[in-house]
Amino acid sequence: MTDIEQFLMQCRSRADSVVQNVLPSVDMVIASNGKSGTRLYEAMHYAVTSGGKRIRPCLTYATCKALGIPFEQMDVAAAAIEVVHAYSLVHDDLPAMDDDDLRRGKPTCHRKFDEATAILAGDALQALAFTLLAEIEDPAISAQNKIDMLVLLGKASGEAGMAAGQAIDLEAVGKVLSLQELEAMHRLKTGRLIHASILMATHTRESCDDELKQRLSEFANEIGLLFQIVDDILDVVSDTETLGKTQGADGARNKPTYPALLGLDGAREHARLTHHKALQPLNGLGPQFEELRQISNFIIERTH
Repeated sequence: MTDIEQFLMQCRSRADSVVQNVLPSVDMVIASNGKSGTRLYEAMHYAVTSGGKRIRPCLTYATCKALGIPFEQMDVAAAAIEVVHAYSLVHDDLPAMDDDDLRRGKPTCHRKFDEATAILAGDALQALAFTLLAEIEDPAISAQNKIDMLVLLGKASGEAGMAAGQAIDLEAVGKVLSLQELEAMHRLKTGRLIHASILMATHTRESCDDELKQRLSEFANEIGLLFQIVDDILDVVSDTETLGKTQGADGARNKPTYPALLGLDGAREHARLTHHKALQPLNGLGPQFEELRQISNFIIERTH
């Protein structure tokens, strides 16, 4: 196992533990009301804990390492980001959106439960993420730090980020987008939450100057785009079992993708160039930034 694989495994394990702790307890709800329990809480757990790469919390922890921030100081923020990501997947999979039956190798939330429960689970997860940030009790994180993190996550997930990107994606079905238009869409849909995963830690470190924040921001913008390019490539070349979701779904829906626009070889070359561009802002920074560099390597080489 390589050093970066070991680091990512440790971060995933940490994120899994923190996420489990912040979710409402299904057993507690059942015991308190004396009934069989609402399926909402079970659906929330199912959406968040049914696997996943945890790449967003891993990026948060890698940024902590780069900036000398104790991981425990950003545990709640990392969990909040992953919870928002989970909510977005639940809603993306709904019949009114991408209408998917499989996620992470398991039935999607609305297939496992029902459509109404999935919608409510997504709503509850989104609300939970912001509640978690607002209720951070670490004395090292000031009230202003919390406000900054709330604003960052709100912009990344709402009309200035992920939701806007998803809307553009739905409206683009059957259309031919230019490369510039395709990238603009994915910088919102996929990139903004990945960007927030990296920038979140900078809001608790006053010693992180504007130049370093700008470097991290430029790096984050490019690896967010890189993640989506590779995702589009894997949708063509991989298989359903490896991906954990239906292979070829984007092509079947006639959605704009990098392979459709550039061809498979062109998409691979674009991924390589984006990976190179992502690493440039980190040039000259110390070895404590190595995990961030290696995560970009991991993204371009991933198989699922």
